[in-house]
Amino acid sequence: MTKTLRGLFDLVFGQEDINFLVTNRIPRQLATRLMGWFSRIEQPLVRDLSIGIWRAFADLDLHEAKAARFRSLHDCFIRELREGARAVDPNPGILVSPCDGIVGAAGRVEDTRVWQAKGFPYGLGDLLGEEASAARYRDGCYVTLRIASNMYHRFHAPHDCRVERVTYFSGDTWNVNPIALKRVERLFCRNERAAIEMRLAWGGQPVTLVAVAAVLVASIRLHMIRDRLHLGYRGPNVIHCGRGFAKGAEMGWFEHGSTLLVFAPRGFMLHEGLREGARIRMGEPLLRLP
Repeated sequence: MTKTLRGLFDLVFGQEDINFLVTNRIPRQLATRLMGWFSRIEQPLVRDLSIGIWRAFADLDLHEAKAARFRSLHDCFIRELREGARAVDPNPGILVSPCDGIVGAAGRVEDTRVWQAKGFPYGLGDLLGEEASAARYRDGCYVTLRIASNMYHRFHAPHDCRVERVTYFSGDTWNVNPIALKRVERLFCRNERAAIEMRLAWGGQPVTLVAVAAVLVASIRLHMIRDRLHLGYRGPNVIHCGRGFAKGAEMGWFEHGSTLLVFAPRGFMLHEGLREGARIRMGEPLLRLP
């Protein structure tokens, strides 16, 4: 029965026009707010039915979860992993993946231009809010990591580092799946997002993670700041931090699946094992340091 439901779901939502229509041509912000409210309901029947439907339509694997039971659908979304579920590459010359995800567009930054999909570029100044931040990554490299809804939704420090500041951008909540990325120009620059700027302990190199929210998911929690970043957040938009993280330490989480963008300066190289469309787990090699 579960396989039949998944097959039907994939058949319908595998059609690009239907997928785009259903996930984007809706009142996106209203749907996101409603989902945020509904997912926190702790009534046992609502909780169990919601998680059951989710498992029926997605390949949701909870055997690595730290908890055996969840208070709500939201509690399941933001689940922690049991101890030892992820191995973090200890090589100091390796920047590891900050999350579980699917590798999207990746490669060299062309001056300060990046690609979200073939034929759809965007400018780093537009994404990061200022040209000075964009200039750090001129001719550097980048990786797009899409976190599917059934994946582990927390993200971690890619290296020993100190977070210097977080810049929050309020915005839209377009879906960030490959279908939308091929249709909506500058999608990452339009959506709700938080740019997490850090310096690596290894050589003081700058690295920026951009956590991009999406439909049903415009809420981001970060350990280095007090407030939850969401559609109702009213500032300040630039938050100075100065908090250190060890490689692999948890930095925060999405309230559902979304996307992390990783930017590194000139001299960094994509790890030779990285392949677009491949799945990667938190702690596996992502970039090589200069």
